[in-house]
Parts: sequence; structure tokens; C-alpha cells
Amino acid sequence: MKKNSILLAFCLVFLYSNAQEKKIWNETEKEKQERLAWWTNDRFGMFIHWGTYSMAARHEKVIKNEKMSDEYYKRYFDNFNPDLYNPSEWAKMAKAAGMKYAVITTKHHEGFSLFDSKHTEYKITKTPYGKDALKEWVEAFRAEGLKIGFYYSVIDWHHPDYTIDRVHPRAPKNDADYEALNKGRDMNVYRKFMKDQMTELLTKYGKVDMLWLDFSFPGKNGKGSEDWDSVGLMKLVRKLQPGIIVNDRLDIKDYAGGWDFTTPEQFKVTEWPTDNGKKIPWETCQTFSGSWGYYRDELTWKDNKQLLVLLIESVSKGGNVLLNVGPTGRGEIDYRAQSALGKIGDWMKYNGKSIYGCTQAPAEFEVPENSLLTYNPTTNRLYIHLIDYPLENFTLKGMKGKIKYVQFLHDNSEIKITKRQGFGAGAGEGIQENDVNLSIPIVKPNVAIPVIEVILN
Repeated sequence: MKKNSILLAFCLVFLYSNAQEKKIWNETEKEKQERLAWWTNDRFGMFIHWGTYSMAARHEKVIKNEKMSDEYYKRYFDNFNPDLYNPSEWAKMAKAAGMKYAVITTKHHEGFSLFDSKHTEYKITKTPYGKDALKEWVEAFRAEGLKIGFYYSVIDWHHPDYTIDRVHPRAPKNDADYEALNKGRDMNVYRKFMKDQMTELLTKYGKVDMLWLDFSFPGKNGKGSEDWDSVGLMKLVRKLQPGIIVNDRLDIKDYAGGWDFTTPEQFKVTEWPTDNGKKIPWETCQTFSGSWGYYRDELTWKDNKQLLVLLIESVSKGGNVLLNVGPTGRGEIDYRAQSALGKIGDWMKYNGKSIYGCTQAPAEFEVPENSLLTYNPTTNRLYIHLIDYPLENFTLKGMKGKIKYVQFLHDNSEIKITKRQGFGAGAGEGIQENDVNLSIPIVKPNVAIPVIEVILN
């Protein structure tokens, strides 16, 4: 009995110690919700992928895709001089599109630093441009009232101590060749470099609202949390900027405080993502086309309706959208992206209330056919997005007694509750006693996706 008690006590101590090890910092669920409150309210942000790869104008991973040598790739660094770079114009575009925050690549996989780092010569201040583009960007976006975020790639294809792995441009075909290729490379040196740069980013530019770290790929010839010292890196981040919001790509999702939100990339989720059965904060990152960096000849661009549905559907499932632009080598946002942002802005000007502060509608509200619902819990308003415009009758199932007033959101014009219109067999088919029928004008309003605002009792 005594032995069993000792064993039990040992197990409890072990479990307690293990639990302690799985915590980056102490924060209650309420404190986390308050820290993320601005982000879950704002819902829509701009992602910006910009580096020397914009000179190649054919994908941000051009060095990997085309197996370029470092010597060849250096031409983009030597000639990087974005003379038309005006971050104030970028910020105004983002704001006009209805975006509330922005995240920019301070360093992508290529290893080029968009800021004046003391720890590398591979930085923008050593290019013909010669200035700290990140400093200019931060000032411009803050001036427009936008929250700022820094993307930082933990992958680095330029640093001499970063070991070659399976996603590296120099990745060999045979496993046996890794050891020879990595001779003399020291990840300890690289880990210190990362922390030194992170310290610069989180101390030189004032309050940083968001940090987007990218990315882990554990397994054979890969890199995970131990390779990055993810726990140490996150402890540093939390110490330097306690209010910052951080994504989930450091391979420490089992650590409390190791991440704040999850990041489905380039696809629409089927339902609100969960972790251990619990709904979690999430944001989908998306491109207008098939590339993150500027790609001159890329033609697979999403149309306006696709982009609006992406935003609406994400909010309808409790999520955010981070929509990417890839500026050119001269520092301008691609004309196609400018056009797309303008169209989104036209819609958001009149319908942003159905996005900001909104989330998934309560389960009691049935989603009408060809529609998407969002809900504002503060104002108690339900928003019905008419993805395919109906013909005259629009039935809301089980809504009798729940509605105070109904209107179109874009112009606050009343939508009347009436009996279902039509004659003959099937005219009233499917209508139940507790359903409500709305009389919709035959002519679709001059809005890409009209929104019905239901003011609830």
C-alpha cells in the first residue's frame, strides 16, 4: 500500500511538472479574449509579401522553384530600388477596402530583411534603395489608424548557418547527402540570429499588434519546435510585447501561450476550427491569385464575388480573412490587386456592419437557401447575405415573433413582411406557421451581394 502511495505521489508530481513545462505564460481565458478583442472585431486585414523576389516577378519562391544559385539570385538584391514605394498609398488602399489591420513580410524564406537589422548585411539598407522600408511602412499604416503586424519567416535560405532541409532550394535527392551539405553549419548560431532580429523588430518600431511566424515542417529532414527553440522564442516575444497576437506555426500548439490563433491557408474551412473539441480563434490567409509575391504573368485571379463570399463565409464561421497583395519591384501594388481592393471597398462601405463585430449566427437561426448568415451579438442583429438573389419571396424559417424590423443594409430601405406571393399549385409549399416571408423587390439592388439586416427582438 505504501509503495502504491509513493508511486501515485511520484506520478502526480511528474504530471504537475510536465504541465508546468507546457506553459509559456500565465493568462486566463478571459484575459486572452480581451487581448484578442480588437482582432475578432475587425475581421479583415491585408497581408503584404514583398522582397527582392518581386524583381523576378514570378513567385516568392522563385529561387527554390527554379533551383537558382545564390550568385544568380543576388542580381535581385543588387538591383532592388523601389523608387515608387509610397506606403501611405498602400495604407489608404487597405483602409478604403475596409481592412482594419495589415501584416508585412519583414523577412521571408529568401532571408532578405526589409528592415535595418544590425545582424545581417542582407537587408534593404544595403540595396540601392538604402532606407528602412519597414519604418516607413509602420508610420504610414499607423497614420491611417490601421493595426500593424510583422510576418517573420523562421526559415532562411540565405543564412550560412541555417541547415539545409527538405524544403531548402539546395535540398539533395539522396538522404545521405544532407550530412555533407550541412558540414560547418550551426543552428545554434542561427537560433541566436533569429532571437536577435526578433528583439529588433519588437523593440525598434513601437507597439506591434500582431506577429505572424512561418513555418514548421517536422519529420524527416524537416524542422520543428526544437530546431527553432520555439519555446524560448515565444517567451522572448511574450516578454517584449505582452499584448501581441501570435499565430500557430511554431510547432508548440500543446503549450499554453504558445499561440493565439490558427491559420488555414488558401482554402475555405467547412466549419469553425476546433482544438480538443473547443472552438478556437482563426484566420484564413488568402491570395488574389496563385502567388504571394508579385507574379507578372499569373492569370488565375479570383473575381469579386469569390472574394466577397470568402470574407462573408469566414465571418459566418467565426473567422478572419488576411488577404494578400504582392507589390512590384518598383514598390507599387499590382494594378489587378488595386482593382480588386476597390471593388471590395465599394461593398464594404455599405455592408461592413455585417462583417465588423460579427460572428457565427446562433444555431436557432436556420440558414436560408443560397445565403450566408453573420450575427452581431452586441447589437443583436442578424445579417442575411443573398449570394444568389431570390425572386420576390424570401422565407425565414422559424422566425415568427423574433423580428422587430427588416431592411436592406446598403440603404436602410424597409423590407416588408408579407404573405407569400403567387398563385396555383405549390405557391405556398413548404411554409410553416412559425415561418416569416419577406417581400423582396424583383430588381436586384446595385450591390454585388445584397445584405438583409434583421433587427431582432
